Amino acid sequence: MYPTVQMLHSLLAYVVLILLLVATLNAVVGSIKKSDFSPRDFKLTLWALIATHTQVVLGLVLYFISPLGIKSFSSNGAQVMKDATLRLFAVGHISVMIIAAVLLTIGYAKQKRSEDSAAKFKRISLFYAIALLLILSRIPWTQWLA
Repeated sequence: MYPTVQMLHSLLAYVVLILLLVATLNAVVGSIKKSDFSPRDFKLTLWALIATHTQVVLGLVLYFISPLGIKSFSSNGAQVMKDATLRLFAVGHISVMIIAAVLLTIGYAKQKRSEDSAAKFKRISLFYAIALLLILSRIPWTQWLA
């Protein structure tokens, strides 16, 4: 089960990054051009949110079945915080990814409540860009691209 979930988590990461990048750039361009917030824009932000939430659920499953997740605390104790790789997987990665998903959810909810297209694009631009930067900051690049 572990290898399958890990593979799905790695593959979906590409989808999440592409959708978040496209949704963020779309919102920035829409804000600059003062475009109307169309159903296409709404669907794009929604798909980015759904993909990210699915990724977080897979990540949580992985966190509890992986030797690098919660199990690293029981097998390594306090050494987890002294080892940069273990700390990234056991604490940093999961914490920042959950925060990023929360920011995406807040940004999505705020744009849904907005009446004005400019406000919708502004909120998506801000929240999705911050979430994307947080996600990029905690991807374990050396293991993911290997």
